[in-house]
Amino acid sequence: MRTSRTAAFTLISALLIAFGFNQLLIPHQMISGGVSGITMIAGYATGLNIGWLYFILNVPILVWGWRVLGIRFVGWSSVSVVATTLFMQLIPDKPLVADLTLGAVFGGVIVGFGSGLALREGTSSGGFDIVAAIITRKRDISMGMLIFGMNGTVIAALGLLTKNWDIALFSLLSIFTTGKIIDLIHIKHVKVTAFIITCETEAMRTALIPLYRGVTVMKTRGGYTNEEKDMLMTVTTRFELNQLRKIIANTDPRAFVNIVETVGVMGDFRKPSP
Repeated sequence: MRTSRTAAFTLISALLIAFGFNQLLIPHQMISGGVSGITMIAGYATGLNIGWLYFILNVPILVWGWRVLGIRFVGWSSVSVVATTLFMQLIPDKPLVADLTLGAVFGGVIVGFGSGLALREGTSSGGFDIVAAIITRKRDISMGMLIFGMNGTVIAALGLLTKNWDIALFSLLSIFTTGKIIDLIHIKHVKVTAFIITCETEAMRTALIPLYRGVTVMKTRGGYTNEEKDMLMTVTTRFELNQLRKIIANTDPRAFVNIVETVGVMGDFRKPSP
């Protein structure tokens, strides 16, 4: 079941990315940044097939990712790269819209949705997604904005080389949109703090341990009832919030829970694998 779901999401992701490339970005000579952006620049300059260039340049990155991130993540990322390459051969390279702004914005939305879908499912669309996954595994920063920063460097190079800053800036708009959409979907970096007041302290503490997050137990006293209880505090991610809610509901349905978004975390915070 899990494998079928991942395969379906990976193929849908690849289809969306290929559609965004061939129907919205490439017809207007815009680039998406990163490895795909580099392949687009090379394709525009040489006339070579951009899809196959995309595949070739992803190979060394996939090898690096396999050594750092593990076989599952990179295995599915490889499937995504191959599927994107094949879909780019099938989807016609024709402009869906004539306006550059519409192409940049909606191209960014579609490519970002496809990339975010893959990342949320525990895989990626290859390229700078893998580089970003390696970096965010060690540093707690936004995946989408990291990809935007790396891709922005490619855009700057495009503008300096071609002197066509209109296309470069429209491409930057597309990449920014892609990054924001990725962050809306891929939410592993967004932290929340849960304050759980319960009478089932030990059962709750034991149930929370499998999340591999720190749990702090504090004594509390109700201001209205004057009743003493324990409060458990834990910091987790929005991605894992549903799992946390299920654990609390199954352990103590009567527990009072306050969940707030956390601005930042200092100290040791275990990050799940991408």
